[in-house]
Amino acid sequence: MKAFSSLVRAAIAAVMLAVVALPAATVLQLSMVSHAYAAVVSRIEVRGNQRVDDATIRDYVAIKPGVSFDNGDIDEAVKRLFSTGLFSDVRINRVGSSLVVIVEEYAIVNQVLFQGNKKLKDERLAIIVQLKPRGTFSQATLELDEQAIRDAYAAIGRNDAIVSAQVIDLGDNRVNVVFAITENGRTKIASINFVGNNAFSDRRLAGVISTKKSNLLSFIARDDVYDEDRLRADEETLRRFYYNRGYADFQVISSTAELNDSENEYIVTITVDEGDRYRFGSVQIESTVEGVGDESLRHLIETHEGDVYSAKNVEDTLIAITEHLSGMGYAFAQVTPRGNRDFETRTIAVVYSVDQGPRTYIQRIEIRGNTRTRDYVIRREFDISEGDAFNQVLVQRAKRRLEDLDYFTAVNISTVQGSQADQIVLVVDVIEKSTGEFSVGAGYSTGGDNPGPSIELGISERNFLGRGQYIKVSVGGGEDTRNYQLSFTEPYLFGRRIAGGFDIYRQTRDDSTYNTRLTGGSIRFGLPITEALKSQIAYNYSQESYIIVAAGAPSSIITAAAVSPWTKSSISGTLLYNTIDDVKNPREGIYATTTVEIAGLGGNAKFVKVTGRASYYHILSDEADIVGVISGGAGHVAYYGGGIQRPFDLFQGSTQMVRGFESAGWGPFDPGAALGIGDHLGGTTYFHGSIEAQFPLPVVPDSLGFKGAIFADAATLYGNSLAPTAPAPALLSTGSALRASVGASLIWNSPFGPLRVDYAIPIQKQPTDRLQEFNFGVSSRF
Repeated sequence: MKAFSSLVRAAIAAVMLAVVALPAATVLQLSMVSHAYAAVVSRIEVRGNQRVDDATIRDYVAIKPGVSFDNGDIDEAVKRLFSTGLFSDVRINRVGSSLVVIVEEYAIVNQVLFQGNKKLKDERLAIIVQLKPRGTFSQATLELDEQAIRDAYAAIGRNDAIVSAQVIDLGDNRVNVVFAITENGRTKIASINFVGNNAFSDRRLAGVISTKKSNLLSFIARDDVYDEDRLRADEETLRRFYYNRGYADFQVISSTAELNDSENEYIVTITVDEGDRYRFGSVQIESTVEGVGDESLRHLIETHEGDVYSAKNVEDTLIAITEHLSGMGYAFAQVTPRGNRDFETRTIAVVYSVDQGPRTYIQRIEIRGNTRTRDYVIRREFDISEGDAFNQVLVQRAKRRLEDLDYFTAVNISTVQGSQADQIVLVVDVIEKSTGEFSVGAGYSTGGDNPGPSIELGISERNFLGRGQYIKVSVGGGEDTRNYQLSFTEPYLFGRRIAGGFDIYRQTRDDSTYNTRLTGGSIRFGLPITEALKSQIAYNYSQESYIIVAAGAPSSIITAAAVSPWTKSSISGTLLYNTIDDVKNPREGIYATTTVEIAGLGGNAKFVKVTGRASYYHILSDEADIVGVISGGAGHVAYYGGGIQRPFDLFQGSTQMVRGFESAGWGPFDPGAALGIGDHLGGTTYFHGSIEAQFPLPVVPDSLGFKGAIFADAATLYGNSLAPTAPAPALLSTGSALRASVGASLIWNSPFGPLRVDYAIPIQKQPTDRLQEFNFGVSSRF
C-alpha cells in the first residue's frame, strides 16, 4: 500500500515538474529563435553595381550597422531595390559580421532604332514603345514593345506585319535596341455579309455601319480596317437603326470576322433577328410626385399613338420631361418608360412613370484615356458636376455631346459606387482620334470673264492643342482670282458655353477691265439657345478697292473706283436651327438659318440686309435609301440715311440659287460693259427654291461613297437702280423673271469631303443670262 502511495506521489511530482518546466522550455526556445532571426552587423557591403553608387543602394536597404534587423527587414530591402526599376536581380546575405548586397543592374538603352518601316514613321513608333534612349532595358518591356508595334500596324490594316527585336551589346552595360519590321500587305475586308435581314437589304445595312468593304479608295479613307472594338460599336449602331424604325425586338445574334490567310482578307458576317415591326399604342403619364400631373407634361411627349415605334422619340421624351422637372425644382425626379407589347396588334403602349428617385450624388467625375484632350474640355460638356444630384438623362446627353465633338472614336460613361452609399463616381472612358484635316475643294467655270479651274486648299484642326479650339487656314483661287482666309473659334469663352472667334480674309480678282481687292475680317460670338437652336452676333469690317485697267468697265464700277477704297462697318445677327442627323450625308432633319446685317457704324455703306435659307431632309424610302430634299431661300437689302446702292452690296446669282447658270451670270444686266460682253450687276432681292431626290447608284458599291440625285431649281433676282454704261439707255433683266432648270447630280462622299457634279438644263431663262450646264463643287447645299 505504501509502495502504491509512493508511486502516486512520484507521478504527481512528475506532472507538476512538467507543468513548470514546459513553459520555461518554451520561453527558452522562443528566445533562441528570436536570437536566430535578429542580428546586428558591423558593415553593409555592396557588390555588382556599376552606375548606382554604394550610398544610394545603402539608403534603399535601410539596414544600419549596429542596429538589429531580421528577415522581414531583408525582404523589405529587396522589394525597395526592385521597385527602383534599376536592377534586374537583387540578393542580400549575411556573411560573418557583414551584410552583403549583390545587385545586377539593368542595361542602359543607348538607341532605339526601327528598320523596314514605311507606313508608320519612326516618330510615331517611338511614341508607341516604352523603351527609350537613356532609359533602362528589360526583356519584359522589350516583348511588350514588340506587341505594341504589331497592334499599331493592325490598327492601320496590316495584321500580317512581322516585328522582331534585336539587342546589341555595346559594352559598359549599354545596349542598342533594333526593331526589325516587315510590314507586308494591308489586310482587307473582302465582304460584309448580313444574315437574317428581310426589311433592309445588305446594301442598306452596310451603309449604316462604320466598317466598310475594301475598295479602290480604301487606302485613303482607311475605313476597311477590321477592328473588334469597331465591330462591337457597329452592333450598337445596327440596334439603334432598327429600334428607331419600329423593330423593338431586334437582336444581333453574332458578328464574326474570318481571316483568309492565303488572301490576307477578312470576311465579316453579321447575323441578326429583326423581329416584328411595331407602332406606338396608347401613351400615358403616371406621376407619384406631388404637383406634377399629366396636364403639365403632356406637351413634352414626342411619342404619339399610331406612329412607328422609335426608341429615339422615347429618349427625347425622357430628356424633355426630366429637364422640365429639374427646372421646376424636382432634382431627384426619375422618369421611367414602361412598354407593354401587344403581339397581336403589333403595338407598344408606353407609360412614362414619374417618381422620386433615390437621393444619389456625384462624388467625382473621373476621366480616362484622354492623352491629348484636356480634362476640362470633356468636363464642360456635362450639365452636372461633382456634388450635384445624379441624373442619368443628363449623363446620356453629355455622352451625345462628347460624341458630337468628333474628337473621339468611342465614348463610354459608367458608374461605380462612391465612398458612401448615396454617392457614385462617374467614369468617362474615351478613345481619341485624329482631329486635323486637309481639305481640297475645286470648281470649273465654262464661261464668263474668268473661265477655267479653281481650287481651294485648307488645313484645319478641330481640337487645337487639346483645348477644343478650332483653327483653319485656307488658300485658293483660279486663273485670275486669289482667296486667303484664317479662322479661329474658342467654343467656351470665359468658361461658359459661348463661342467666340474671328475671321480674317483677303480676296483679289483681276478682270479684263478692272481689278478688285477685298480685305476684311469679323469678330463673332455665338450662344446656344437650345440643343438645336443657336444664335450669333458679329462685328464685320471690310475694305474694297477698285482699279480700272482698261476701257469698257461698267459705269457703276468706274464710279466706285473714283472714290475707292470703300469701307463697310456692320453688325450682324444670325439664328441657326439644325436637326440634321449627319452633316456629311444627311438623311433626316432641318437646317435653317437667317441673318440680319446692319451697316453704317462708320464707313461708306448704310444698309439693312436680310437673308434666310432652309433645307428639309426626309427619307422617302428607308428600304431603298431614297432621300428627299426641299430647300428655299430669300434675301433683301434696303438702304437708309442717304446710303447709295453699290454693286458690291447687291446679291449675285449663284449655283446655290439655281444650277445651270453661271455664278454672277444672271440677273440685272449692264449691256454697255467691256467688249460688248456686258456685266451682271446683281440685285436687291432674290427668292429661290429647289426639290431633289437622292438615291444609291445601282451596281456601284456603297463603300465607294457615290450616290445620284435628280433635281429641279427655280430662282429670281431683281432690283437694281445703278446707271448703265454708255451708250446703253438702261439696264436689262431688272424684273423678277423666273429662272428654272432641271438636272441630275453625282454625289461623292470622298475622303477629301463631300463633293458633287451637277448637270443642269435651263428650262426658263433670259437672253442676257450666261449658262453653265456643268458645275463641280462641294455637295452640301446648306
